[in-house]
Amino acid sequence: MSTDTPAKTPVTSVATLPLAPGEWELDPHHSSVDFAIRHLGISKVRGRFTEFTAGLYVGETLDDVRVTAEIALASVDTGNADRDAHTRSAELLDVEKRPTMTFRSTRISGDGEDWTMAGDLAIGNVSHPVTLAVEFGGVVDSPLDHRKHAGFEATGEIRRGDFGLNFFPGLLGELIRIRLDMQFAGPQTQDT
Repeated sequence: MSTDTPAKTPVTSVATLPLAPGEWELDPHHSSVDFAIRHLGISKVRGRFTEFTAGLYVGETLDDVRVTAEIALASVDTGNADRDAHTRSAELLDVEKRPTMTFRSTRISGDGEDWTMAGDLAIGNVSHPVTLAVEFGGVVDSPLDHRKHAGFEATGEIRRGDFGLNFFPGLLGELIRIRLDMQFAGPQTQDT
């Protein structure tokens, strides 16, 4: 029988990120939600969602950090009004039945600038686990509102079929690449 003890996993605390505990407020004017999907397998259609909310709660430890987001699917914008109307229709996203896409984090890990965020993504009433790579852009004092601002870029891929979005196989790719650029303003009561 071996007497070796297993190596301890390093514990990462919020102290690794210079973020004050509390609710961080989304700065929607400096945030975006973008996506790309292959068309006919030879090019990509790119778009964005223009209506979304997000929340960041920083606790005393990394296990206490929570990220949430809600996206209005009807706000899809690919730069083509006819295509956007078709995308909203019952034939594709069916925004009457599936008005929102929501995300709720379940685990965050990493260090420095590179992090991983696992969570549950729901489109309509179908939920599936996803993992996003997160790059921490840093934190600065804003001269505009005199609060600390923190920036993050989260990227990942989701499979349409996981959410029952099986329309037009072959015409549209199965993978959707997503990118979220988010800026949050720190708690009003934090020290400067």
